[in-house]
Amino acid sequence: MKAVLLDADSLGTDIDLAPLREQLESLEVHPTSTPAEARERLAGADVAIVNKVVLDADTLNALPSLRHICVLATGTNNIDMEVAKERGIRVDNVNAYGTASVAQHTLMLILALATRLPQYQRDVAEGRWGESPFFCLMDHPTLQLEGKHLVLVGQGELGSKVAALAEAFGMRVSFSARPGNEANDRRPALAELLPEADVVSLHCPLTEHSRHLLNADNLKTIKKGALLVNCARGGVIDEEAALAALREGQLGGLAVDVLPAEPPRDGHALIDAVNESPRLNLLVTPHSAWITPEARQNIVKLTVDNLRNAAQES
Repeated sequence: MKAVLLDADSLGTDIDLAPLREQLESLEVHPTSTPAEARERLAGADVAIVNKVVLDADTLNALPSLRHICVLATGTNNIDMEVAKERGIRVDNVNAYGTASVAQHTLMLILALATRLPQYQRDVAEGRWGESPFFCLMDHPTLQLEGKHLVLVGQGELGSKVAALAEAFGMRVSFSARPGNEANDRRPALAELLPEADVVSLHCPLTEHSRHLLNADNLKTIKKGALLVNCARGGVIDEEAALAALREGQLGGLAVDVLPAEPPRDGHALIDAVNESPRLNLLVTPHSAWITPEARQNIVKLTVDNLRNAAQES
């Protein structure tokens, strides 16, 4: 069985691929691949192992020997799933590989916003502490998380892990109804929870119902000074509207680990704001919530499980 890994560098160069080699008869590894290179490199392959390289209809139809695609991620939007199904190509992804990593990152963002870390770090860098008339700086009001209300969108493994960590800080946690299913969900709709939320954290997939879930209209109803964190997908919030709410003081802090276009080669309003408005309580991290070595190595383990299951079921 010949397998080709198209974009190994997306996992990082420190990850051990030996478990994949042990499971496969042959593994050809490429650091990166363009879509055109992918078609050439997959010629004669039984298995494609891919993270973000696009395998579209033309590519799949040009690969008669391909039988299995292992995606090194949860999302499969880079695969033409309809053509794969028509061709009988099995597609497996990996889930919950980075729960601890992303939950940790989420809490880091919440804590950083609550303590106004971006602003106080800027003050220290600019020498303001040394100019203070007394021993500390108190220019930016901080938020004690104990007793505050955290609203989570997404009650899967990740959302539940974030809830457990938040509860360890003494926060009160509520889960909102699934976007688009409010009428059939016993949990309160997000619209009901926003006016009493001290912190809102998003852990839901991007769908037609969750796109711009937080927008100019409902951000007007959120509790004044609330913190908003998005470690889900870019586009789940209307970033421009959230930035406006932050500048107007409706939001007390905003942190995102994701943007609609990644990498943001053409820039983004939030990145501009970080550079141009350093006094804002704003954090943008480069989709790095998932990148702990443990999480990335777990992707390899789960992919080996997918290959083993496919072999047993064939």
